[in-house]
Amino acid sequence: MCDTHDKTPFKGLEHEGHDHEHKAWSRRSFLQALGIAGSGSMLLGSQMLTASAPSPLTSAIAAAETDNILILIRLNGGNDGLSTVIPMEQYDSYANARPNIYIPESKVLKLTDEFGVPSYMKSLEPMWGDGQFKAVHGVGYQNQSLSHFTGTDIFGSTDINTTGFSGEDTGWMGRHFEHLFPDYLSDFPGSRPTDGPAAIQVGNYGSLVFEGEETNYAFVTNNVDQLQQIAETGLQYSVDEALFDDCMYSDQIKFLRGVSNVTNEYAGIIHEAYMRGQNQVEYQDNSFARQLAILARLIKGNLGTKVYMISMGGFDTHGNQPLTHERLMTNLSVAVDNFYDDIAFTQQDEKVLSMTFSEFGRRIFENGSNGTDHGKAAPTLFFGSGLNGSAFVGEHPTLDNPDGRGNLEFTMDFRDLYATVLAEWLCVDIPLVEQHLLNHPYAPVNLGFNCSGTDFPDIVYSDGEPTLPTTGPTPETPFDPQLLDAIVHKPFYPTDSTPHIYLEMPFSAHVDIQLYNILGQNVGTVFNEMMFEGSTEINIRERMPSHLSTGKYIYRINVQNQKMSKSVMVA
Repeated sequence: MCDTHDKTPFKGLEHEGHDHEHKAWSRRSFLQALGIAGSGSMLLGSQMLTASAPSPLTSAIAAAETDNILILIRLNGGNDGLSTVIPMEQYDSYANARPNIYIPESKVLKLTDEFGVPSYMKSLEPMWGDGQFKAVHGVGYQNQSLSHFTGTDIFGSTDINTTGFSGEDTGWMGRHFEHLFPDYLSDFPGSRPTDGPAAIQVGNYGSLVFEGEETNYAFVTNNVDQLQQIAETGLQYSVDEALFDDCMYSDQIKFLRGVSNVTNEYAGIIHEAYMRGQNQVEYQDNSFARQLAILARLIKGNLGTKVYMISMGGFDTHGNQPLTHERLMTNLSVAVDNFYDDIAFTQQDEKVLSMTFSEFGRRIFENGSNGTDHGKAAPTLFFGSGLNGSAFVGEHPTLDNPDGRGNLEFTMDFRDLYATVLAEWLCVDIPLVEQHLLNHPYAPVNLGFNCSGTDFPDIVYSDGEPTLPTTGPTPETPFDPQLLDAIVHKPFYPTDSTPHIYLEMPFSAHVDIQLYNILGQNVGTVFNEMMFEGSTEINIRERMPSHLSTGKYIYRINVQNQKMSKSVMVA
């Protein structure tokens, strides 16, 4: 690894080569070059970089807040919002702006009369039916940057006044954890941490999200392979100092050895949680699905980490967008659906909220390469049972009045979503939320969860059942919220793994339960009779007239012309 005979890295710079190399190879870049950037918390100053554990006091404070978990899903490159959420009421304008790349109406899954998603995102349809999917329209900020680097910094730091690298260098989550763990750096070494790291980040793309004034509060792995290695073996990095005695990089290696020693503490804990948890759903074999599969095991293994950040690249679709976006969003949809099915086996799906973010959206009009160029506003997607209902939230930007460069104008400030997640999901006090968001005034968005007791302002929703394929049933009326509140139903799996439906009726009524496959095709009647006030447990396999293949199904309950549904796994 080191050539001890010639240590001159720069020819022709007499006596300056070594210093020049050290200036160019900062500690951060040295770690990045080895592919292990940020494997633990970072302090790029005079103190040693550490991955320290919070003190017992701050651990108690954290535990007292909430056991909710947040997953940030970064769509790296700038996701095209109009290929993600399709405004059916503006469909003609959408199709005319994109004659070569628009999604035909026949390939749009209409979740409401107003909005749909591409049919290649159909794996999210059961989540919509289960009330686990919300999309917020037009997310962005004033004078939005169209730069990958600046846009990434702004979404990480929440400093919308930055013009690049000279802006705020801490992140919204970093400031949150810095307040929560004021003695983060001084506590280690000490007793072995009892919980996992405060945050875990997969992919080191220069994100500021977890950066504090003194350190990065995330356990960062450069890629999913590295996280897999740590989770499976509990081993981080072994640095044998004897190998580098005469190496010009010996000081960096010693630095790396220190990082390795402290992060091994967390590596062992991650491994233990990973071994305790098990995947009960088969995931696809791609990087994004693997990230979620590992997170499912860590969460089911009770790691204790509150915030995770994972990423998917490839969204800079200047050319050949239709095929690229279809592949990416298919992978995302399938993996997210599998993930929530997986953690539902241990009833942890109600405690895990996921949200997407990207540095910007893309323009309304296609370019000359079957793609779209850097734009502004785009939807943010939220997933999880904690949403307590599916909906499209906010006002969709108009396609008929773009800015001078053909960009959608934002209708939802991304900081309001961050604030809502901090205050209403992670239960952070509102004055602190405003502080963490650089004094942005608190303006919560009703996403279906509430921790602070705040009365949310009125907001536009577009609710309704999904429009299923023509081979399935057609919805007759929208959900009745009062009826849904009164009737209790949920799938459960006894020890023999036979799928059952638990149904609790507060009044007597005729109940019809039909079973559909994921394509919307009716596969049979589960229950069709008068039911009196009380509860019952319905064995799906016993009730079905024919054999059911293993896989996911959707049951739909019809009571007094009101419909409700959930997904169920048949093993």
